[in-house]
Amino acid sequence: MTELCLMFSAAFIAATLLPGGSEVLLVALLNNDTSNWLALVILASVGNTLGSITSYYLGTLGRFARSPQEMAKGKYKRSVGLIEKYGYWALLLAWMPVIGDLLCLLAGWMKLPLLKSTLIILVGKSVRYLLVAGLTLHWL
Repeated sequence: MTELCLMFSAAFIAATLLPGGSEVLLVALLNNDTSNWLALVILASVGNTLGSITSYYLGTLGRFARSPQEMAKGKYKRSVGLIEKYGYWALLLAWMPVIGDLLCLLAGWMKLPLLKSTLIILVGKSVRYLLVAGLTLHWL
């Protein structure tokens, strides 16, 4: 039970703007005990998705701080362009380091639909954790 809580917490924290390596923890926990692999993947996916939704909500607050013209310039230009081009589908990349956090922030800032955004984020993150778990179990 402690391992499951640890996995959820680490995945949540890793998805916010704080650095973290939840994949490393997943591999370590699977090396210790493979019987909980599905529960670990589910909790990592849900925790990481909820962390991204936290970033989404922070983005909704940021809407008051900057104008659309400011956000479309400079260091945010590429990420804004991804979301403008692909909409909530760009959130399939929410699992990626650095850019994933920014995409989630911008999704909230650009007022993308919350339910669709959440589902797409969950799919992308679940696939990532399933791949990590699958490769780890294969090599054990």
